[in-house]
Amino acid sequence: MTTTAEAVALVSGARTPDDLFGGDAPHRAYRRLARLLHPDLASGPDAAEAFARLSELWAARGRDTETVITTRRGTHRVGGVFRRGASAVLYGCDDDALLKLPRSHADNDLMRREAQALATVTREGDPLLLPYVPRLVDSFRHRSGGVERQANVISRAPDGFMSLTEITRLRPVLDPRDVAWIWRRLLVAIGMAHRAGVVHGAVFGHHVLVHPIDHGLVLVDWSQSVPLGSPLTALVARHRDDYPPEVLAGGPATQALDIRLATRCVAALMGDGAPAPIRRFVRGSLAGPPHDAWGLLGELDELLDDLYGPRKYRPLHL
Repeated sequence: MTTTAEAVALVSGARTPDDLFGGDAPHRAYRRLARLLHPDLASGPDAAEAFARLSELWAARGRDTETVITTRRGTHRVGGVFRRGASAVLYGCDDDALLKLPRSHADNDLMRREAQALATVTREGDPLLLPYVPRLVDSFRHRSGGVERQANVISRAPDGFMSLTEITRLRPVLDPRDVAWIWRRLLVAIGMAHRAGVVHGAVFGHHVLVHPIDHGLVLVDWSQSVPLGSPLTALVARHRDDYPPEVLAGGPATQALDIRLATRCVAALMGDGAPAPIRRFVRGSLAGPPHDAWGLLGELDELLDDLYGPRKYRPLHL
C-alpha cells in the first residue's frame, strides 16, 4: 500500500480494529495509514473521511483491549499489541511505556536478564547518558491462563523513532555523513553500558532506534545482555553468523563483542560507497575490535574531522 487511494479503500472496508491493526506491528500500520490520509498531507473529502474513520478504529482498539494490572510498584493500564518479536510481545502500557511479556515461560530468564541490566545501567551509568537506553519502570511475575511469566514495563521511545532495519528498507544506502551521528551515538550507548559492567550482546539493526530529525538514539532489547566477562547465555538465532567464534564457543563476552556488532551495523548502512579511509577504519575495527568504545569514538571523531571538517547538522531525509 503506497497511495492515498489504496489507504482510503482499506480503511473504508474495515469493520473492526483488527481489520487494520491485527498484524504483528499495529502501531506501524496506524502510522503508515495516518501518513497517507492526514488532512495536512492528503486532499479531498474521501481522505478526510477515511482519516476520521481511522482515528475512530484506533481509539476503539485501545478501549477494547485495555487491561489493568496492579503490582507492588503501582497500577499499569495495558492496551493492545504494540509489536511482536521472536521471543516476546510488547503491549502498549500507560501513556509512555511498554509491557514486555515472553512468548513462552521458558524465556522468563530473558526478561529477568533485561531487568537486571537496565537496573544496573541506571544505577551505575552517567545520568546524562541514560536516555540512550530504555528506563525500567517495573518488573514482576504475571500469571495468565495458568502460566506464570516474568514481565517488564519499560519506557517507550517517543514518536518518530525507528529502527535501523526500518531505515534500511526505506533507504538501503546512506551517506556516510548521515551514518556518522548514528555511529557516534551508538558508541556512546555501549560505552556507557560497559562502564556500568554490562555487555548488550545483541547490537543489531532492529535493536537500534534513531530519530532521523532530532538525532536521538535508543539501544533497546537488553534480554541477551550479561555482566562484562560472562559468556552469553542466549543468541539471536538469525544473526548467529555475526557472532565471533570465541563467543559461540562459550568464551567471555567483552566490550569487543558489542563494538564488533555495532561496527557491522553502521557498515551495512553505508554499503560499499564510503570513502576509503572509513572503509579502512571499519576493517580495522572488525579485524581486531578494541575494548574501549570511548577510545574508538575519539579515533572516529578525528577521522570524521579530517574527512568532513567541523560537524554540521544534517537531517536524515527518508
